[in-house]
Amino acid sequence: MKGGGWEGEEKKEWGRGDAGQSPPVVNLTPGNTGATGNTRGTGGTGGTVEAGREGSAGARAAGQQADDMRLHFLKNTQVTCNDGTAAGFYLKEFRGSRRWLLFLEGGWCCYSKETCDSRYQNIPRLMSSSGWPQTKRGTGILSSQVEENPHWYNANIVFIPYCSSDVWSGTGLYTFMGSLIIREVIKDLIPKGIKQAKVVMLSGTSAGGTGVLLNIERVASQLEQLGAEAQVRGLVDSGWFLESKQQRSPNCPETVSCSPEDAIKIGLKLWNGVVPDRCRQLYKKGEEWQCFFGHKLYSTLSSPLFVVQWLFDEEQLRVENIYMGGQSMSEEQWQYIQNLGRELKNSLRDVTAVFAPSCLSHTMITKSNWMSFQVKGTSLPRALQCWDRNLEATRNNRTPAKGCPFQLVDTCQWPQCNPTCPALVDQATQQELTLLQMLVAMGLDLQKLGLDPQGDTDALASMVSNGG
Repeated sequence: MKGGGWEGEEKKEWGRGDAGQSPPVVNLTPGNTGATGNTRGTGGTGGTVEAGREGSAGARAAGQQADDMRLHFLKNTQVTCNDGTAAGFYLKEFRGSRRWLLFLEGGWCCYSKETCDSRYQNIPRLMSSSGWPQTKRGTGILSSQVEENPHWYNANIVFIPYCSSDVWSGTGLYTFMGSLIIREVIKDLIPKGIKQAKVVMLSGTSAGGTGVLLNIERVASQLEQLGAEAQVRGLVDSGWFLESKQQRSPNCPETVSCSPEDAIKIGLKLWNGVVPDRCRQLYKKGEEWQCFFGHKLYSTLSSPLFVVQWLFDEEQLRVENIYMGGQSMSEEQWQYIQNLGRELKNSLRDVTAVFAPSCLSHTMITKSNWMSFQVKGTSLPRALQCWDRNLEATRNNRTPAKGCPFQLVDTCQWPQCNPTCPALVDQATQQELTLLQMLVAMGLDLQKLGLDPQGDTDALASMVSNGG
């Protein structure tokens, strides 16, 4: 698949010499998750878990096996991955805990025979369970280590691999069954105690984050029908996209590049995709694709939602064929990047629980250094804890605690003006660069753009100290 589009996530997966034989999982070590600058390759598809059987010798020490999530295939064998192999989930139980974290993996989608064939050839694990390992180890919010995951380490953690290629919306006969997979996973968790849950958090990154938006109401009503009293909450990471600005050839998918909107319009028919009822009622037939965009869907949802979104999301930029650290950039593209931050900020205005740093990156909650990112001095795990407490207080008719923020959007305007941003890396040299150094490396004339390299360093420093 060439050209722009959120399929950029896939390119990262197999663009590193392993096309055609994508490993069943990515072994992600803390050394390559953003603190050292590598914000690529840890994106929405593979960078969320370590293979339980491939960790370092130290990590495999006796007693640590219990930290692994174990693979369970669905009991309902009619609900499958794209290629008809069994769908399933990984589960790490925490005995006695009444908190459940369900995680939807990301990885964009396919929407035609050509795009699906390409996906099956290049990233088979996103369409088939045949290569899945027996165990996985979670990172970030999926970790069972208290140091890495202070507020959710003691939940029952469920990782649902993405093998339906339909942004988790499909109920289709051509084995696009994302939404049905979620339904069946919950059924299979009943004997494990999910009916007794107090809190069920449906979370996901990238296409999985969009999947949370599309499925949270259905999950809440399914649990309610089972007689569960759990509060169902959503955690959407890097799944809050804006529509593309580019004019494209109208005859997608015959062209090499479809806009996200066109891909979803076509895909919805192929997948027999479903969107939440209240959103669907807002749009006439054929316009349901609009419900894939968080800023259009959010106000129609009744479940509490927390949105995690980099203001300069790399996948959003790829849609416009902008690659930070790539070969070149035009002045128009730089202008687009600056405008993107403003537009994303505006689109998040009415979101009550949000964590939006002014950085260039993609996905956050499964990075093992996720605790290091801050907005206005508050880290994401802390903001989630504040949100948690606020929801508990509201449920129990108590006054929420003051001074515990969870509506956190950076005020500084520039990409990378937040000092805790993941470092930028030049793709050719793998060197860490400042934003201005990267713009120069990509061929932009700073003075022509009205940027004074020295002055702007000082200006950025003062923006940062003023609560960026």
